[in-house]
Amino acid sequence: MNTQLEELYFAGREARADLGVSIKKKLVEDGRILIADLLAEGNTDEGFDSGFELLGDVGLYMAACRRHDITEPSRETRSPLHEASALAMQLGASLGVIPRFASCHLETHNRAVDGRYKTFTHLDDEKLFIDFNTRGVFAFIRASEALRHCLPLGVSHPITHDLLSAAKVALDNVYDSNQRLFEQLDIDRFFYCVRPYYRPHRVGLHEYRGANAGDFSGINVIDLLLGLCRADDPYYSQLLVDKFLFMRPEDQLVLRDCMRRRSLLDDFLAVDSERRNDDWFQANLSAFLAVCEAHGKIAQQHHHQLVEKFIQRPADSGGHAQQTDLTASGPPLEVLLRSLKKLCDMRSASGDAENVTTRYADIQQLRGYLQ
Repeated sequence: MNTQLEELYFAGREARADLGVSIKKKLVEDGRILIADLLAEGNTDEGFDSGFELLGDVGLYMAACRRHDITEPSRETRSPLHEASALAMQLGASLGVIPRFASCHLETHNRAVDGRYKTFTHLDDEKLFIDFNTRGVFAFIRASEALRHCLPLGVSHPITHDLLSAAKVALDNVYDSNQRLFEQLDIDRFFYCVRPYYRPHRVGLHEYRGANAGDFSGINVIDLLLGLCRADDPYYSQLLVDKFLFMRPEDQLVLRDCMRRRSLLDDFLAVDSERRNDDWFQANLSAFLAVCEAHGKIAQQHHHQLVEKFIQRPADSGGHAQQTDLTASGPPLEVLLRSLKKLCDMRSASGDAENVTTRYADIQQLRGYLQ
């Protein structure tokens, strides 16, 4: 049904209320009947994984209804999808997560059956987007796990060099995966047919922001352990607070643990001056700075290719820049772009950043120690 509606919309690049009325009615009613049966059945307590998968199913249904303007938070005080809201809130509260679909429902925890996993549509560009995002997420996770293993070893340990090298390889995989995505993804199909499923919508009384591909702990673990971002920075800490419940509970625990750790950057800065010519310092610091550079390169790639090419440009050319419900996170596009620029500057340790503190001076200081 979603695919049929997208083809109707795409012909005129507009999701009009008069298009596919009968399909929308059937989508709502078929979903309501399935969900009503589940509500009547009650909690069968089949474990976290089963409940989380079901939350994803209900969440995808509610997101599809939002995409087709069957629901729209600005004209409602509560979601008209009463049964879906009830089930989603019951599941979210019992699981300790947000009561809507999160990005992991389409990426890291999207179970395939006979080679097919869940998507909103049958469109090739949606599958392309999910495939490459999933590859990128797992590569970020590999990098974050390598960095976490550095903590108990310390910056002078010879194996720390191996772990930093592994993190660099994983981040290079992220960059390469992103590049392939940006080269193959159709801009209009993404903007008009994929992105709209990630918009905010109400569950019960409350409006929840849309899912974001960055809603997993790995990328923030990298930020924090490298020291490029700090948990006590007001802007960055707000970002963490906003995303906690969009992650699975085990991810939440990992991120909370990393928030209290001292970063590798600060550990390198604390090394005594007489040790800075030692072989271990030169080798490990060089590997560390290469990881920082790779992480910053991905941040620049994301901002200048995905954000500008696939969101900002089509929004401007199609006259959508002032559309109030354009972004997944909720705020107007102009506000979102400023926020994303801050994050990009922090991750790349920019020396030209405005209205945000970066580790540029500290990175430059460490670079000066290399022979």
